[in-house]
Amino acid sequence: MNSKILATSVFLLSVSLSGAVQAASYEDIRQLLANKKCPKCFLGNAGLVMADLAGANLNGANLVGANLSRANLAGADLRGANLSGASLFGVNLSEAKLSGANLTGADLRDTYLMNAELKGANITGANFQGAVGIPSQIAKSEDFYAWGVAAAEKGNLKPAIDYFSQAIALKPDYAGAYLARGIASYQSLDRQKALQDAQIAAELFEKEKNTEGLKTTQAFITELKTPYSETVSAGKPSFMDFVGNLGSVLLQFFPF
Repeated sequence: MNSKILATSVFLLSVSLSGAVQAASYEDIRQLLANKKCPKCFLGNAGLVMADLAGANLNGANLVGANLSRANLAGADLRGANLSGASLFGVNLSEAKLSGANLTGADLRDTYLMNAELKGANITGANFQGAVGIPSQIAKSEDFYAWGVAAAEKGNLKPAIDYFSQAIALKPDYAGAYLARGIASYQSLDRQKALQDAQIAAELFEKEKNTEGLKTTQAFITELKTPYSETVSAGKPSFMDFVGNLGSVLLQFFPF
């Protein structure tokens, strides 16, 4: 890209997103787009939507409130960067270095985080809903569970199952996560896996003396063991009596 085209691109970016880049340094944006090297740059509130910043050096950069939605930051060096309140919706952060970064209140929905380094990153209030490849060390079991419930309610069953599996990996006795994963498998037409998870959930709920959880799970098991061609016997509550609203059922089982 020659200097004339680059200058025009930066000008158009600044005009089209003027409200977003007012606080950012024009020179820093120009430098970043020109050579992807802008360590410790001031890019607060910068508009960098869909920017190709793969492998960029943004070590220690100030990106507070920046809009990086749908940008490509694969392999980028963001160590120690301040991304507080930044929009990272749908961003590719695969193999990005984010150690020590400030992600307080950042929007990381639908991001790709495979093999991303997040050691020591501040993720307080960050939204990881729908993110793929979330490292287990940066979230709690109830976080993964909540993301699984949200995905399941939208019909995104495979991601939901993955989230519930991560919740279980962090908390192996999480009865609600087994039940939730079983329900998601059931909705995916995999009755065998659904039954396996439901039976584990029943054992755990019984051990916890969680009457409501056990009753719900037993109704689910009854549903699973009922042939497709038959209905649950009259007078016995079917699982669907308990899951008129799937979200309301699953939200019972956060491990508070």
